[in-house]
Amino acid sequence: MADASYTHTPQEYDTQLGDYFALLKPRVMSLVVFTAFVGLLAAPVAVNPIVAFCAILFIAVGAGASGALNMWWDADIDGVMRRTAKRPIPSGRVPAGEALALGIALSGLSVMMLGLAANLLAAALLAFTIFFYAVIYSMWLKRSTPQNIVIGGAAGAFPPVIGWVVATGSFSIEAWLMFALIFMWTPPHFWALALFMKSDYNDADVPMLTVTHGRRATRLHILVYTILLVALAICTGFTAIGGPLYLAVAVVLNTLFLKGAIDIWRRDEAVAEADGYTVEKKVFRLSLWYLFAHFGAILLEALLRPVGLGGW
Repeated sequence: MADASYTHTPQEYDTQLGDYFALLKPRVMSLVVFTAFVGLLAAPVAVNPIVAFCAILFIAVGAGASGALNMWWDADIDGVMRRTAKRPIPSGRVPAGEALALGIALSGLSVMMLGLAANLLAAALLAFTIFFYAVIYSMWLKRSTPQNIVIGGAAGAFPPVIGWVVATGSFSIEAWLMFALIFMWTPPHFWALALFMKSDYNDADVPMLTVTHGRRATRLHILVYTILLVALAICTGFTAIGGPLYLAVAVVLNTLFLKGAIDIWRRDEAVAEADGYTVEKKVFRLSLWYLFAHFGAILLEALLRPVGLGGW
């Protein structure tokens, strides 16, 4: 637990406003905002622009709250891993207690305001998403099972569903298709990262698949999940949120992503280490563009339809 390990005196802190912003995981927040906005706009219901703006703002605040709570809880292992050692708490720039207070305050604010701006179902789903990420994933799954990133990926998959619910007040198959797209993308995305950040999870004693089942098994899992993801992504092109533009993007990107997964599966570990994991890094970078491009295509398909964001 974070505050057991980080007991700096007040004089040791030199906190800047940017350090508090970093607690909110702005890069993750940007993806949340984008996918939630796509979910809202893809819904077959016109939304008042002011309501839409407020809803997306409060969803972003909720995402930031999740990030702050995650950084508070994970401060001990963040300090061990090279990728996260410079985060505000382990680097000594923000007290753990302040990160916890910020996360709790923003959680309550975001849920309450989303309920007032949109509807209670959207607010309840946002509250569940924060709880899922902070408690079920961060406090339970991450340190207890190699399925951490598989099950925990649901937290990052809820934003487009929340956006859809803001617009419609209900769930639908299209919303869950967007959820599934992120959910199935998450494991190969993070496992590719785990392959070339090879010592971090070992050092932090986090049961990532590379640690518990070995790197050969991880490569196979990446391939299996990618095949399932490719089938899902292509099939989505034939649903109400798809269309010819989306389908063209999906065919190109999924061909590239599947080829990358096959290349990773075929790689010998000694060869991969000798060349600096160039293939694994390339596939990881592609995975970042993969999700953005798919949701961008869903957004463009929505903009080409007659019903969209009210008044825009």
